Amino acid sequence: MRKQGGQRGNRQGKGPGVAAAGIARLTAAAAAAGVLVAAIALPAVGGAGVGLAAAASEVDLSPQDLVEPPPAEVTVVKDARGGEIARFYDEYREVVPLTDVADVMKTAIVAIEDDRFYQHGAIDLEGTFRALVKNFAKGGVAQGGSSITQQYVKQVLLNSAVTDKEKARALEASYARKLKELRYAMAVEEKYSKDQILEKYLNIAYFGAGANGVEAAAKRFFGVHAKDLTLPQAATLAGAVQDPNATDPNLGKAQRA
Repeated sequence: MRKQGGQRGNRQGKGPGVAAAGIARLTAAAAAAGVLVAAIALPAVGGAGVGLAAAASEVDLSPQDLVEPPPAEVTVVKDARGGEIARFYDEYREVVPLTDVADVMKTAIVAIEDDRFYQHGAIDLEGTFRALVKNFAKGGVAQGGSSITQQYVKQVLLNSAVTDKEKARALEASYARKLKELRYAMAVEEKYSKDQILEKYLNIAYFGAGANGVEAAAKRFFGVHAKDLTLPQAATLAGAVQDPNATDPNLGKAQRA
């Protein structure tokens, strides 16, 4: 559950210049965080509307094509009769179509990661505004507010990174990264349907204990296919995605709870 943050200031003695400065700071933070779209959607009221429009013209919010290399999968070596001889992989993953994922798993991942996924576009205005308030109060990126599409983009960029520097850049808590992710997410939303995006996310997400993708996670943690996951199993895996290293469902009942 995301917590909302904010600061309440003393309004006495604040003139138009101070108020304008506050609006300018908030607008800059919104733009850099990749949530200027939400700000633009607000009704323009006096000077605030002019300031937001001016900020929007200075920020590139056009969709940017995302290079999507196919995620690494397990390679299975078989004999002439079709029997399995060996398996090789850099990342333990088996890509499956969305039709081979249990409905309860789809529901669980959407509920915990982005419950308005099918209602919004590349960006969730409600979630990003909550994050913006929190980040503005903290003076940095304290809360993400990312949609499933943005998270998919982040995973693609992370998996495509070769050097440690590139990996760090894909994970850095910066407004520049959030804006870049948003532009990629906008292009992804134009290119695919919501179900296609969800399928891609479920196949690329890391679930902990070396399991990449929902099929690998279902097999590793519960010994079943993704299509056979039960509600408790699906809820466990959905929870693990948020912090796979801390909530590894393979660590024991306490961690699963």
